[in-house]
Amino acid sequence: MSIVQNQPLAQSFVKSKTGQDKLSLLAMALLVIGGSLALTVSAHVKIPFYPVPVTMQTMVVLLIGMSYGPRLGALTIAAYLAQGAMGMPVFAGGAGLLYMAGPTGGYLAGFLAAAFVMGALAQRGWGKTVISTALAMLIGTIVIYTLGVAWLSNLFGFGVGIKAGLLPFLYGDALKIVIAAGIMPYAWSLVSKLTGK
Repeated sequence: MSIVQNQPLAQSFVKSKTGQDKLSLLAMALLVIGGSLALTVSAHVKIPFYPVPVTMQTMVVLLIGMSYGPRLGALTIAAYLAQGAMGMPVFAGGAGLLYMAGPTGGYLAGFLAAAFVMGALAQRGWGKTVISTALAMLIGTIVIYTLGVAWLSNLFGFGVGIKAGLLPFLYGDALKIVIAAGIMPYAWSLVSKLTGK
């Protein structure tokens, strides 16, 4: 059984503008830089919400994966993590290797894994409808929380992992899934108009 490989949104957009089937190194570099910058901004903007303020960071991670594809999406998240490891203030609450080895370490690893998973789903055609986007976002969120809560539980116990690392964020993540389920199909409709497909 063969799996149909779809072009990621970013590649389809670039193709509509340049006619090129593959992204150039310059285009890839610009996408990595842009994605990393978007992640940094999303980590530092806190939106008041119940029961805790939320950032849009996880949504941006998942949208990068879905828009860029598995390899470029993962590369973008890896570049972002490398910046944080070098001490650049890209994370919400700190920087450096010690920060990354702390309570948020599992979530940061989850970002990388989820971006790859989201890109793989996008290559199979997910993200072009509201339903497939919502399901993909749910899967990506589960990947992030699986690694994040596992790491937090390893440090502080399972009860703390669930109580502090999962439950307070469920409402905010549900909202992010709804927002993303509107964004991706709309972005695809714009690219379809540009490409005439």
